[in-house]
Amino acid sequence: MSLLPITAGLTLGAGIAATARWAGYDRDRSFYPTVLMVVASYYVLFAVMGGQALSVELAIATGFTGLAWLGGRGRLWLVGVGLLLHGLFDLLHPAVIDNPGVPAWWPAFCAAVDLVLGGWVLLLAGRVRRNGPPPH
Repeated sequence: MSLLPITAGLTLGAGIAATARWAGYDRDRSFYPTVLMVVASYYVLFAVMGGQALSVELAIATGFTGLAWLGGRGRLWLVGVGLLLHGLFDLLHPAVIDNPGVPAWWPAFCAAVDLVLGGWVLLLAGRVRRNGPPPH
């Protein structure tokens, strides 16, 4: 297996977190929940492209969307957990869901992005809990 998708995913995840912090996007409580919903939607797109697995991919994306919704209502740690769970889902996906639209490199790439962002969001959630929400 090539390390390129993992390296690219780690780099992109860190870049998203750094840019969100630098630009102030992560001050809005909807930023990371939206990221989780978008991340979860890619497998739905791949199901449409591959012509199968749409119902199962939609059901799973709906579950992650529910976590994003709950997390966006003041429980940011749920979004971090959701991103980490999506990273685990990425790693298990090829073994449990037959979706021919998923590129072979995608699960490793997406897992790397998810794990970096999930860890970052959990760190942010801990800071918010200790220090209160950031000023707007």
